[in-house]
Amino acid sequence: MFETFDSNRSRYASVGVVSSLPGELIDSIWYIIDLDIKGVIPLNNMLSFGVINNNGHVTMHFSQDGDSVEMGVDLPFMYSTEFPSEVYAYDDGTRQTILLPSEIRQRG
Repeated sequence: MFETFDSNRSRYASVGVVSSLPGELIDSIWYIIDLDIKGVIPLNNMLSFGVINNNGHVTMHFSQDGDSVEMGVDLPFMYSTEFPSEVYAYDDGTRQTILLPSEIRQRG
């Protein structure tokens, strides 16, 4: 079994995320995972981050299915209504990707 969100594995952001979020916010998600969450609680391979308007600045709201632990991290970046309301960080054991909900492949 692999350790989820090992910072030594390759990390990516989908085309949808890169075109809708500034690089600083994408990097902030990886920092939140590495510095604030990892090692504090067990992580699933799919993490959710709400992108919230907090008085004109961004708050990233972390949650994951099956866990009652949630966390908001206030960031020094200006909020835009163009930002997606939610993004996911997914770890498939080989690479980690931040993607939009619409980019998740549904299994049938």
